Amino acid sequence: MELGLTFPLQRFLKRKTPLYGQEPDRRFCWDLHVIQLRGRSSLLAVHCHTRYTFVRYDLFPFQWQDLTGLFREGLEESLLAAGFPTRVVEGYLALVSAPEITRTHGRREVAFLNRAWEDVLALDLCLDPSAQAQPLLDREVNTRPSRCVGFEGLGRALDRMALTLSALSNQ
Repeated sequence: MELGLTFPLQRFLKRKTPLYGQEPDRRFCWDLHVIQLRGRSSLLAVHCHTRYTFVRYDLFPFQWQDLTGLFREGLEESLLAAGFPTRVVEGYLALVSAPEITRTHGRREVAFLNRAWEDVLALDLCLDPSAQAQPLLDREVNTRPSRCVGFEGLGRALDRMALTLSALSNQ
């Protein structure tokens, strides 16, 4: 699995620019960004294939140091909160290799990320300031109609992720 870091996230983490990724299958690629929500540094993660999005709010500095662990925990919690069966979530996580930090996955994918950020900001009322996991905010963002390359017309990221996970679990 590849985790593409935006330039602002690289600067925030004080990391050198990573290499470009090599993964051709976007089902195993995510782009990550640091955003400010109510003045708190938060993680925004967007799936490059479906535009599925999740947020981790108000993270502590030590949590940023284990970015791959933070991502994996956030992904698992978000998918389970969205109603995906445990066996499907565990199956997806088992299919992927250890997360590798790369550059973002292209202009189209960064456009997905920017749109997700706009949606998160527009749905700020769904934010629960008492928790890092944001299942309500994630759900609202992922059920907004959007377009996505590889999928016909308007659709919901939640539905596209369901199709993707189903196809992967049937392989």
